[in-house]
Amino acid sequence: MGRLSPQAEEQRIFGLYEQQRLAGAACVIGVDEVGRGAVAGPLTVAAVALPLEPVILGLDDSKRLTPRRREELAAIIKSVALAVGIVHIEATAIDRKGIAASLRKAMLDAIAACQVEPDLILIDGNPMHIHEKERCIVKGDSKVACIAAASIVAKVTRDALMVAADGEFCGYGFASNKGYASAAHIQAIKERGLCAIHRTSFCGNFLQQQLF
Repeated sequence: MGRLSPQAEEQRIFGLYEQQRLAGAACVIGVDEVGRGAVAGPLTVAAVALPLEPVILGLDDSKRLTPRRREELAAIIKSVALAVGIVHIEATAIDRKGIAASLRKAMLDAIAACQVEPDLILIDGNPMHIHEKERCIVKGDSKVACIAAASIVAKVTRDALMVAADGEFCGYGFASNKGYASAAHIQAIKERGLCAIHRTSFCGNFLQQQLF
């Protein structure tokens, strides 16, 4: 993403917060996930109740930000948020329950972990039908401040877990691929088999071997 002019960046940030302002709700929780399509590691969902002020400059969809900028913004988000809830669903539970059920549970649990009563819940993506106060917004992580904040917190939190997993389960490149099916990761699975944090239900096309 190219660098915007100061005026265009100000307008972009204003637009992110305007979506919350127009909702007319006092307490708005934004919800987003990371790791849904990974073949290893947890599914992570963050829920963030973000006030309209102070405005967080630089807020954006986590995928558009550098790792360093995500970490900086995650710290700011946690310092100004009314509440933050983070939930991980581990690989074994995903294999047992399926990704759709796991995602619904993680979102509900993350909302509950905020320990505030929301007037509105804004979720990135398609309708989840998990809460009477939900409203789903496709590409919401680039349109609404609280969803963008949730996407950043979820990404930073899960990335840290995968970097730690790289030291425990060597040879899969988790620090770089974060559990997604890169060519090098697939090759490592073929050579080494699966480890304890692989989602066996996602890896059938790569290798069918017993966990070690």
